[in-house]
Order: sequence, then C-alpha cells, then structure tokens
Amino acid sequence: MKITNFLIPTLREAPADADITSHQLMIRAGLVRQVASGIYTWLPLGLKVLRKVESIIREEMDAIGAQELLMPGVQPGELWEESGRWMDYGPELLRIKDRHDRPFCLGPTHEEIITSLARGELKSYKQLPCAFYQVQTKFRDEIRPRFGIMRAREFLMKDAYSFHIDTECLEQTYNQMYEAYCNIFDKVGLKYRAVIADTGNIGGSKSHEFHVLADSGEDRIAFSSDSDYAANVEMAPVIIEKQIAAPPSATMAKVATPNKHSIQDISAFLGIPEKQCLKTLIIKGTNEKVIALVLRGDHELNEIKVQKLATVAKPLQFASEKEIHELIGCGPGSIGPIGLKCEIIVDQDAAVLEDFTCGANESGYHLTGVNWNRDAELPQVSDLREVVVGDISPDKQGILEIKRGIEVGHIFQLGTKYSTAMKAQVLDKNGKSIAMTMGCYGLGVSRIVAASIEQSHDNKGIVWPESIAPFFCAIAPINMHKSPELSEKVRSLYATIVENGIDVLLYDKDDRMGAMLTNLELIGVPHILVIGERSLATGKVEYKSRRNSEKLEIDLNNVVSFLKEL
Repeated sequence: MKITNFLIPTLREAPADADITSHQLMIRAGLVRQVASGIYTWLPLGLKVLRKVESIIREEMDAIGAQELLMPGVQPGELWEESGRWMDYGPELLRIKDRHDRPFCLGPTHEEIITSLARGELKSYKQLPCAFYQVQTKFRDEIRPRFGIMRAREFLMKDAYSFHIDTECLEQTYNQMYEAYCNIFDKVGLKYRAVIADTGNIGGSKSHEFHVLADSGEDRIAFSSDSDYAANVEMAPVIIEKQIAAPPSATMAKVATPNKHSIQDISAFLGIPEKQCLKTLIIKGTNEKVIALVLRGDHELNEIKVQKLATVAKPLQFASEKEIHELIGCGPGSIGPIGLKCEIIVDQDAAVLEDFTCGANESGYHLTGVNWNRDAELPQVSDLREVVVGDISPDKQGILEIKRGIEVGHIFQLGTKYSTAMKAQVLDKNGKSIAMTMGCYGLGVSRIVAASIEQSHDNKGIVWPESIAPFFCAIAPINMHKSPELSEKVRSLYATIVENGIDVLLYDKDDRMGAMLTNLELIGVPHILVIGERSLATGKVEYKSRRNSEKLEIDLNNVVSFLKEL
C-alpha cells in the first residue's frame, strides 16, 4: 500500500478528553474517530488491525469445530421476555419500537437469538455437541462511556455458544474453548491471565475471565506468588490463619467521638489502628428487613460475596441515611453491632478480633474494649471482604499479589438457564425430551486492539505485535521526489516486496525524514527500511526495528530474504 492512497490522519496531540494511552494513541495514529459518545468510526488503518485480530480468532474457532454464522443486531423484545431478561438486564439494554409499536432492542449479547435458533433446528442428541460463533457489532448503553474503545457503547465482539446433552459434554467443549482463547492471546502477542470469575447477569455455574495485564485495567486480579491460582478479586475467597479471638484484656467503655464519622477519623482521634475498629453497614434484606454487615475497618466489602447470601435482597441495596436514623436512631458513622436489633452477619476476620472499637448506636459516641461472647453473642460469620495483598492464596500455596487487568474475554458454563426458560429441548437416547445444556464464550475483538496498545507502547507511539500490525514493514525513501533514479529503485523494491506477499507501506509522500519516521513510529510499523541516494552508491538499505534500537545495513538484493527471516 502507498501512503498517498491510504488515509492515515495522524495528529501531534491527543484530544483533551482522551484519558488513557490507548485512547490517545488510537486517535493520534488515525485508527478511529469518535462519532458520538462511545461510538466510533474505524478508519482504514484501525480496520486493518481489527481484521487481523478477527482472522486469528476465526482460525482458532474453526480449529475446534465451531461453525460461523451471523445473527441480527436488532432483536425482538418477545425473545428477551421469554428468557426473563427484558426487564432484568437494566438500562444498558437499548429498547426501541418499530412502526407497528412492537418492542425490539439493540443486541448487547445473543443468548436469546441463538437459543431460539437451536430449539428450531436441533431435535436429537445425535446433533450434539455443536458450537456456533459470530463476529458481530454489539451495543450496550453504558451510563458513562469512557476510555475510548475500551468502554465504548458500540463494539465488535466474537461470541460463541455451544449445546450439549449434559454437563460432562459441556465440560469438554468448555476446556477446548479455554485452550482456543489461550492460543488466540498467544498469537496476538498479549501478556494475559485466565482467572476464576463471577457469572454476572449472563448466568451459569462456572466462568473464567481472560485479562490483559495493564496498569490502566479496571479490574483487579488476585494471583498466587507460588502457584497458578488466579481470580478476579471479587471471586477470591479469604483464607484466615487466626481461628479464635484472644481472651479480653480491656473493659468495654463508652467514649465521646464528636463529629467523628469515618474509620479514619475514629482511628486518628482514639490513636488506634484502623484494623482494631469495626465498621457496620446496613443493607436491605429479603422480606423488607434490614441486615447489618460487620467488617474490620481496614477491609472493603465484597458486594459479589454478599449478594450470594440467602437473606440479602438482590440486587444489593444499602439503607439510606434517613432509614438508618429511623431504624437505629443514629447516623451511619455511629453504628455498631452491640445491642443492634436486626440480623447481623460478621466477616470472619472481624469475628476473631478482640478489644475492638465500634459505634455505640448513638450519634457522637463509640464503644472501646469490646469483645464477642462477653459483651455480645457472636452472630453469623461469613466471608464478606475483598482479599488484599499478602492474604493466603486460596489454594494455600503462597500469598496473594494483586495486579490490574483489562477483561478481553469471558467464558461461561450456562447450564440450562436459557434452554429451560425458552424450551430448547432435544430427544435423548431414551426418546425423552430434555433441555439442552449450554455454554457461552465472549471475546472483545475491538477491546483486544485497545488492550494491545495499553500493554505495548512507548513515548513515540504504538509498538504493535507483528501478528496484528497494520503493516509488517515500511519503506521510508529520503528525497525520492528529487531523484528519478532513486524513485525507480524504491518502486522496484516495493513491487518486489509486495510480490512476495509481505504487507508493506510505501511512504511516497514528499515529507522530511524526521516527519516520516515520526509518523511510522507513531502508527507502530514493526520494521522500517530507510533508502536514499547513499543506498544507490553503496547498495545498502538501513533497517530500523520499532521494538528496539536495533539498526542494520542490508544489501538491497537481500531485503526480501531478510524480511522473510524476520
């Protein structure tokens, strides 16, 4: 491709609203342009990268026998009502009506469509297992689109769905998909971790997320220092060493804490560590009751764990300050478990704390020297908190470290959630109708592009892995327009490289050498060939690597073989 025939509108500066590196560089390198909040046009350079990612994905999906199809982006609301998700999915589901006032939505995912297809086409266990995938545009009406392509409202996704006669059969396909995803990320050139994850509103019994490790990631990944254990922080169970509190050594006392509401305020005011204070949170329970959750002051509540408790209302709802005053008679910063007249659930770390400080259920007062079983009976104990760095790994091998990750893939064992709701059944070996067991496998195609940039860039621009770079190499001629002889040699070299099937960009604009290299480094071309008048005299081409500072002189006659070796 010649750059004079290719739209690459590079910019010196990124727009002010571009917060993270991938957003800044995708704008500056001319990969995308914003149309509306969270909606982007992919320009030719960006689309080349996107298509290369798609090609790798298709190769791995086809290798495990998944069949490609294409489902509609606009979906009938009646299918979503059938599955029970029409109202449950929330405002991210963009609901629309056609001219006949019939409800539709822009598809954020395709479980309903694929299940509807399967129940019409799959009739016997002999047709199972089978898997289908598509590469399709999705739309999720994010309340606050941000980070460019990373959290856009419209995005490109590969989603796959599998159908099985039972869970054992599903497990085999699930493992194949897991391996295929690992192969995809290896080929794309990403550093990633597969982690145990929550199934969320998709549903199901088991899932893994695939995260690209990057400082800009929104998710936090906990992994063991000594083993392969890895999980999203929200899914990692806490393992505690201390199983019982030490005997009391202090007498409970009520102390005035005027205008001290937060754990930090109380800790500083009383001169005690935050971990020696307890905080009490009031949430909504089932049957219009409230529940008090008690944690150590230095720990954070894990909302995913809490929502799995039987007596907790779903979704999780915190009581308002007004409701707390009406129920307890004090502000949120003065609540404590002693004498509290409601269901109480204590985190397991808080349950083994002795001589602790907590709210006195009276505004402006706290209790010190409090102990369970002496001053109050120990209530129900559960794992309520998020893990922290230094916790014991859940597999008891090493301790936990935490890094940030960008979720680029998520696979689920759905079970029969959708097939039961939508009556997607087949006849088993005994001629009995049973609901098919399903798997679901999502991969963010456009997000992979952004995540790759987050993980691989420098102060000059993007540093693409070769497998998804828009061009493998570029020819940067010096003053070609001033020398007919040089122009002829450059165009001959370009033609030879093209004939050998190498994706090359010829920089045939009349730019200065500095501007050429700046643009080529910004867009991340892995290999650059510099050719000028000196090359004609010496028969040499200067080679520059984008990934490192390597420079070499290559014989003009050996350029193609050199590129093939690369």
